[in-house]
Amino acid sequence: MTLKKRFVAFWVYEAAKPPSIFRQGVNVVGAFSAVAATEGITQLTTGKLISLSEQELVDCDVNGEDQGCEGGLMDNAFEFINQNHGLSTEAKYPYTGVDGTCNAQKEASHAASITGHEDLPANSESALLKVVANQPISVAIDASGSNFQFYSSGVFTGTCGTSLDHGVTAIGYGVSDDGTRYWLVKNSWGAQWGEEGYIRMQRDVAEKEGLCGIAMAASYPTT
Repeated sequence: MTLKKRFVAFWVYEAAKPPSIFRQGVNVVGAFSAVAATEGITQLTTGKLISLSEQELVDCDVNGEDQGCEGGLMDNAFEFINQNHGLSTEAKYPYTGVDGTCNAQKEASHAASITGHEDLPANSESALLKVVANQPISVAIDASGSNFQFYSSGVFTGTCGTSLDHGVTAIGYGVSDDGTRYWLVKNSWGAQWGEEGYIRMQRDVAEKEGLCGIAMAASYPTT
């Protein structure tokens, strides 16, 4: 996950685990978002390129509100990673696409760890900006609209709601050629979706929640 700083606070990821790995058939977007944010902070703090296991979260983080393939909250995923003292690599605990029994041996092989997580103030794009300037961050959005689901390119300004139902990772921000400010967001729907698996979402909109609710429930791992 090599990071390149092309201009102020605009991180581009050449991912070890690219967005082309489509998490098909199960709702593991909470795990995907939390793992992507953890991979990012690990790369930034250690310089190590490590692809971490989402399947470990699907199989093992099943208490409380996280329910394997039935979805889960990013905060709970961060708490699991911290309490578990880390996550295994995807190579050791590969993705299967179905709920499985937690493999204690694989779970005990930790490749990266965090010390906790922080929640951002709700409904503050400015708070989101301060963190994204330094590291990837997990965000929840409303991805139920057809405009979002069939996004292909450009800065997304389309109609969407604020009923949060999808977890993604905000990895940067920028300004388009026509002056539109945007967030650079990594999705989990495959490289065939959007701009090779990414979407640029309009930033600094009139609604305090942000476009599609991107500023409503954001959190990030700490090390």
